[in-house]
Amino acid sequence: MKRSVDRSAVAAAAYRSGERLTNEWDGRTHDYTHKPGIVHKEIMLPAHAPPEFQDRSTLWNSMEQIEKASDAQLAREIEVALPAELSRTEQLALVRSFVKDNFVVEGMCADFALHDKGDGNPHAHILLTIRPLKADGRWGLKCRKVYDLDGQGNRIPNGKGGWTNHREDTTDWNNRDNAEKWRAAWAAYANRALEAAGRPERIDHRSYERQGIDKIPSIHMGVAASQLERKGIQTEKREKYQQEHSAELAAFDTAADFLKRLKESGEKLTPKVWRAEAAKLTAQKDFDYQKMREMRDESKAVESLRKTADRLAREGQHQQRETER
Repeated sequence: MKRSVDRSAVAAAAYRSGERLTNEWDGRTHDYTHKPGIVHKEIMLPAHAPPEFQDRSTLWNSMEQIEKASDAQLAREIEVALPAELSRTEQLALVRSFVKDNFVVEGMCADFALHDKGDGNPHAHILLTIRPLKADGRWGLKCRKVYDLDGQGNRIPNGKGGWTNHREDTTDWNNRDNAEKWRAAWAAYANRALEAAGRPERIDHRSYERQGIDKIPSIHMGVAASQLERKGIQTEKREKYQQEHSAELAAFDTAADFLKRLKESGEKLTPKVWRAEAAKLTAQKDFDYQKMREMRDESKAVESLRKTADRLAREGQHQQRETER
């Protein structure tokens, strides 16, 4: 999830947990308290994480605030299909063990939610932090500068008075090989849970081709989509579309909830009223955004003054010690 594609960790957490959360980075409130099908939500933290991160708003706003860049990566999401053959208690135990052993022990904070609308597609959304935590509970660096060395182990001049260098990730969490590793781990954990429940079903994270099976894979569909197929109406797999347009879908859900409440209140809805309301909200958004930028600039100026004052104080103390000598 990156800001460069208008994604927000706070918005994602609100949508998946069915809560109302405000993103302190941009001031936008995301209300999904009317979202159906959320049967469980939980935050799991490494031992050295601040206890206040058990609060969903605190956790994800902390992540939003520490990331300053407009194209910053804010979080990672993993979605897993839950075996429908397992009970809710068994599904929850499965997700907890998978999250703990594969992410939390590595130092990630995990916020997961179980969704089940009764359509035969129970699944879990797992939101993960992508910035490591220091031993004292503060956010660490995602990458660091490393100087290039020659054959004798000496730094290499860059011709501009400095040294050639490159950046290295401080963790391997962004390694592309992790996708295969986590998929294999989920298959192993799910199969153990199915075996413990006395079920004969098993899953395999590999494609039919990789398994050496000459068979065309089926597309998982919900109950409604299956009924449409039986009526001869072709439907397309929705997962890819949902991933590519999650921000638009979240905005649609918010708008739909708003319109539903207006309708229930008995207020008359006309295009003229909509346009006036849209213009009003747009103007307010622009005003609030400008104020936010001014406050951010003021905060930077205050921080700069504080650092200057600290430096002058240290220099003054140093000069005083020199004088006393």
